[in-house]
Amino acid sequence: MLNVLILCTGNSCRSVLGEALINHLGKGRLQAFSAGSRPVGKVNDHALAILARNGLPTDGYRSQSWDEFADTGIDIAITVCDQAAGEVCPIYLNSTTRGHWGLPDPAHVSGTDAEINAAFQATYDALEKRITALLALPLETLSGSELSAHINRIGQSS
Repeated sequence: MLNVLILCTGNSCRSVLGEALINHLGKGRLQAFSAGSRPVGKVNDHALAILARNGLPTDGYRSQSWDEFADTGIDIAITVCDQAAGEVCPIYLNSTTRGHWGLPDPAHVSGTDAEINAAFQATYDALEKRITALLALPLETLSGSELSAHINRIGQSS
């Protein structure tokens, strides 16, 4: 099983949704975790609500620093926001296969409850599509550079 770390700056929305979806869809092949470079310390309530609306568990998620994963054997790291993509990753990720799936931050959407919910659902849907594409790959036989190229293509095509 491959360990995947989904990274974002605040680790409260997109990265948590990615963690939940990978663990749900990738059972037996992938185990996901999420973290941030500057975690806000709390998972966004709208992120938890969108998980519940889509039938995924909402327990056990927390906003945490990427420093907590220094000794966990991460195989793949995927950044999901532009800020995290531009940051210097921790040294323990130097040999990790990396990719980027930039997504707008639904936490920055203001408006009616329906508009906010739509933004979170759009983020969830985009991640679900990308994770499904990732799981369609022969992950176990690709080299690190091949996998990185595929991950980046998935992020650009959807």
